[in-house]
Amino acid sequence: MYWVGLGLALVSAVAVNWAYAKEHDAAARLPRLSLREPVETVRTLLGTPAWLFAFGVESVGWLIYVVALHLSALALVQAVSASGIAVLAFVSSRGRVHLLPWRQRASVGIAFAGLVLLGFSLTGVHQSDRPPNAIGSIMWLASCAGAAVLLITVVPIGLPAARWGFAAGLFFAGGDISAKLVGYRGMWLAALVPLFILYGLGTTTLQGAFQRGGALTAAGIAELTTNAVPIAAGFVLFDEELPAGGQGVLQVAAFASLVISATLLARNR
Repeated sequence: MYWVGLGLALVSAVAVNWAYAKEHDAAARLPRLSLREPVETVRTLLGTPAWLFAFGVESVGWLIYVVALHLSALALVQAVSASGIAVLAFVSSRGRVHLLPWRQRASVGIAFAGLVLLGFSLTGVHQSDRPPNAIGSIMWLASCAGAAVLLITVVPIGLPAARWGFAAGLFFAGGDISAKLVGYRGMWLAALVPLFILYGLGTTTLQGAFQRGGALTAAGIAELTTNAVPIAAGFVLFDEELPAGGQGVLQVAAFASLVISATLLARNR
């Protein structure tokens, strides 16, 4: 079942990233969306059939992802999910990946190489986790949301698409951590509240990123942030451990590839 979880994470990554590319195409044609007018933004998005269909596919992919979280460790599920950036590059370029700027092609290659390294690091390894400290979880979720709000309201630096994508990724990361918490049941079912709030904010912010730049930059930054932050949370909050020896080195290299890939996307103009 452990490997089934990682397989489901890969299926989820394909579905979600296909949806991201299609959402970008639909959102780019809409009037400028604003978080300050959430009702109007939601009405506009739901009234766009192409966007609504893509969002439906994304939702199915997310449900598959939730199942994967119950079967495998958070850090490893997120690392597998990073492979979806290759799907995003293929769909957003309409199959003409060779026409993408070199930074984007390099970021896709690095993310895919990280997935290969992760596969080698898992051979013969069993990963486990435990319910985290409640106060630590609240602080982690609050930090994700607070940093995202600062990025889109205060921080003026960087490419707008990358900045908004980064903020969306932080919201999604908090939602992913909340989804993991809900899986422990009991008092952790209270995490359903931040789960829906953070995913809703992440979805809206991502559409704003789509209107400010290309799909690969906006959604790529969002996705890699969504992957990297819960990976860190897996070790800090959920007491997940690296395997010993060379396998641990491979796993660290796989995680580091996410940061490098995101950096290349953020610098693309």
